[in-house]
Amino acid sequence: MGWRRGAVGLRRRVLACLQVLSVVAGGPALPAAAGIALPVAFGLTFPAGAFAQEPRITTRIDTTELTVGDRVVYSVVVEHPTGSQVVWPDSLSLAPFEILDARVSPAVASGDGLTTSVDLVLTAFELGELEIPSFSVEVVETDGSVTTLDTNPYGLRVNSIGLDEGGEIRDVKGPLAIPFGTGRALLAILATILLPLLAYAIYRRFARRDVPDSDGAIRIPSRPAHETALEALERLERSPLLERGEIKEFHIRVSDILRLYVEERFQVPALELTTRDILTGMKAAGVEDGVQQGLRTFLEPCDLVKFAKAKPGPETSMDTLRLGRTLVEDTIPVVEEVAP
Repeated sequence: MGWRRGAVGLRRRVLACLQVLSVVAGGPALPAAAGIALPVAFGLTFPAGAFAQEPRITTRIDTTELTVGDRVVYSVVVEHPTGSQVVWPDSLSLAPFEILDARVSPAVASGDGLTTSVDLVLTAFELGELEIPSFSVEVVETDGSVTTLDTNPYGLRVNSIGLDEGGEIRDVKGPLAIPFGTGRALLAILATILLPLLAYAIYRRFARRDVPDSDGAIRIPSRPAHETALEALERLERSPLLERGEIKEFHIRVSDILRLYVEERFQVPALELTTRDILTGMKAAGVEDGVQQGLRTFLEPCDLVKFAKAKPGPETSMDTLRLGRTLVEDTIPVVEEVAP
């Protein structure tokens, strides 16, 4: 890029000198076309594309003031020469703002070059004067040279949800007296007598379900792991989390359901381990490779949502739940019937 700026400056200086010489000699001013013809006549040549458009980056935003949790569109526009390519960052962090979506527009012709842009949909959950930090964009020329462009920091103000400050302020009232008559006294006495009896009846009800083990100890039989997992997945599927946009909470719950199932079904402490450690434990326990691969395919998108702030759509989130249900159904233990 340095030779381009030098060529342009040299061309301007040569043209200015020729204009001065022409005027001093009493001749007319040189036409604009002489700026190219005369340097060529004097043996001054420039590389092809020396006067092409210089890469330039601009930013704009649709608002400078928003309410916490609202969305704002941050647009970055790069003007670059024809044939060059804009390389956006592979990973981008604009903390304290969160990136909800990124829409890159294809390059379009503009003047003597091209224009490439990206629209970043941002939101913030902090209050006060915040700043969108600067980040770098590279423009790769046809000859392999790279130009790095930096955006300017952008300041915004994030306000809290407004409260109604025009309401009337009233004094705090004291507690209301509850009239206590004969009927209420009898009801209190009956409740005092009946509640212990009800608690004892409930205890006896569930105590009969205790089953003595072979060593004489009393243990309460638990339900099969696949039954509780499938019921939990059914309740989560009917929940309004996805409708309310609570994508992260949805993936945390569906991941915990499958982790608990793995823990009870294969005796691997999945609730306390990372995905890699869970798969290592399942391999040590002799679990089939297909089951391990299925669990990996299920847990990886959940981890991206929980730790990488991924934002899948409702249908993609529901596909993850269905994958978990299939994994449970495929690993239900087969009970062999004993011949009479």
